[in-house]
Amino acid sequence: MGYDKLIREALTTPFEGWNLGVFHGRMIEDSAALPWNYEQLVQERLPYADSLLDLGTGGGELLASFTPLPERTAATEGWAPNVPVARKRLEPMGVQVVEVGDDDRLPLPDRSFELIISRHESYDPDEVRRVLKPGGTFITQQVGGEDMVEINRALGAKPHEYAGWNLTTAVADLAAAGLEVSWQEEARISTVFHDIGALVLFLRITPWHVPGFDVERYADRLRALHKEMRAGRPLTAHAHRFALIAHPTS
Repeated sequence: MGYDKLIREALTTPFEGWNLGVFHGRMIEDSAALPWNYEQLVQERLPYADSLLDLGTGGGELLASFTPLPERTAATEGWAPNVPVARKRLEPMGVQVVEVGDDDRLPLPDRSFELIISRHESYDPDEVRRVLKPGGTFITQQVGGEDMVEINRALGAKPHEYAGWNLTTAVADLAAAGLEVSWQEEARISTVFHDIGALVLFLRITPWHVPGFDVERYADRLRALHKEMRAGRPLTAHAHRFALIAHPTS
């Protein structure tokens, strides 16, 4: 497929929730290389939790896969187009879906959830501490600030504003909010983009990655990358991930 057609497709392909099936065979992330399994970390604790809050549920795809869910389960979502998608999927399961704005205020009562989870969603440590029950658990897997830095370099773009976000910073922020980290790990895994359309679609749905990204602005670099990919030389970047488990200190 030619450059122009791939770009048009990338800019118009519908995308909802957080279903990455559209990238099948085009963007390949070696997620199996992670030394932990986020889903397993959550599943191991679900039987002992009487309440669950999922931060940034997207379209609810992952939360819906965690069964059985606690009787009181809620989810937040901050991107408006995802909210009706999540409600359609989760509300028949008895899950309350709450639309949120800024991370610094969750519209939920104090000490209302025994287990709070967050996969690739930003969070405010003070709000997590406020909403978490005494003796509760917070589990998160985060996208680190060095995520896919090779993309920025290939495009000649500046690093994004979250470049300093890493495990050390997260642990310190949680400690300041009154949460003690009992387990932590950090890793980098390869992600390979096999065509320019997959790269542009990725940047379209992660607008924070290359601030001000526009296909015309980066046309020369994109065309050069397209030529490399067509010649059998895909763009390899490295996903920066870290995960942790934390509990209130008192």
